Amino acid sequence: MFIKRRQFIQAGSLATASFLVPKFLKAFESKHMVPPGNKIIVVLQLSGGNDGLNTVIPVGNDIYFRSRPGLSIDKNKSLLLNDEAALHPALSAFKELYDDGSLGILNSVGYPNPDRSHFRSMDIWQSGSRSTEYVTTGWLGRYLDAQCKGCDKPTYALELDDVLSLALKGNESKAIAMKDPKRLFGTSNQRYFKDVLTQHTGEDEDQPVNYLYKTMAETLSSANYIFEKSKFHPTNAAYPKSQIGQSLKTIASLIFSDINTKVYYLSHGSFDTHINQQAQQQRLFTEMNEAIKVFTKDLKENNRFDDVLLFTFSEFGRRVSQNASGGTDHGTANNMFFIGGGLKQKGLLNPLPDLQDLDEGDLKYKVDFKNVYASVLNKWLEADDKMILGKKYSYLDFI
Repeated sequence: MFIKRRQFIQAGSLATASFLVPKFLKAFESKHMVPPGNKIIVVLQLSGGNDGLNTVIPVGNDIYFRSRPGLSIDKNKSLLLNDEAALHPALSAFKELYDDGSLGILNSVGYPNPDRSHFRSMDIWQSGSRSTEYVTTGWLGRYLDAQCKGCDKPTYALELDDVLSLALKGNESKAIAMKDPKRLFGTSNQRYFKDVLTQHTGEDEDQPVNYLYKTMAETLSSANYIFEKSKFHPTNAAYPKSQIGQSLKTIASLIFSDINTKVYYLSHGSFDTHINQQAQQQRLFTEMNEAIKVFTKDLKENNRFDDVLLFTFSEFGRRVSQNASGGTDHGTANNMFFIGGGLKQKGLLNPLPDLQDLDEGDLKYKVDFKNVYASVLNKWLEADDKMILGKKYSYLDFI
């Protein structure tokens, strides 16, 4: 059968929407129940380079206030953690998590020879590589590759977006990208796609068009499976209507279902606040705070909070001094939040950044982010971190 160019493009769009569904998804369709204590990670990417100094505020440091005369956040307006540190005023749910021992804050996270390009630095973070390397696979994609070799219960990953990030692309396996199981289900079940599949003979498996048909078939199957699973235990909690709120609602419903998904990935932003930073960060933090508040409460009420580790990252922080436009420019090291009921260390996990010891106006990193990845892979997901990251990194003790 010959496929017309327009049909090929239409078919390809469905494959792109799911971004090449992992071949091993069918392992779940007939028989699989979530085992007790199934560990899950939720990766929240703060895209654009969030300003860490106005997130975890060094309220006891005069250098901070002198460097940001119009941008610093007053101690009396912030959410105090102790005499030296506070959270942004919009992060009240994070303060509650801090108070009940469910939040860890890691400061000065980065990597050697930092790059201030959004695209390059994001590639470094998502690939889990050194700044001198150029890697075309992601650290979570390689985790999927590792889990799928010789195992009878492969794991799976989902990104709540229309396009799959580098972080979730492996050599052999890839996650699936979708914003809403219902929408993917509706698209994949359009009559056109089913008619195309029924007409395909599959005589020559080596032809590129046959690979496309195969991908379409897997997408149809996967879309049906994910949609059905999401309906089994839909969350009844009232999530915000924001994009991050609805994404976390979808994630919660899937966590409560029988799908054995270990990795969820979503983005929030943009935090590229060269101008008018206060208003932009306030808005984004308010959305994030409201969504996280409902999500964590939902997990606790459904007895899954101890099994879920949510953590945030941004491709870089901002410079210590404000610029002339009421904002901050691209910097280097930043902080990370860790949320969950299974934390072994809580609160401020290490010292605040040293504002007296800067690298040409930028914070110096003290913790390589790959140490975080190694810790999550080894201690939480019970995976071979050295094989996945290509090198042995030190473990941290927060999990």
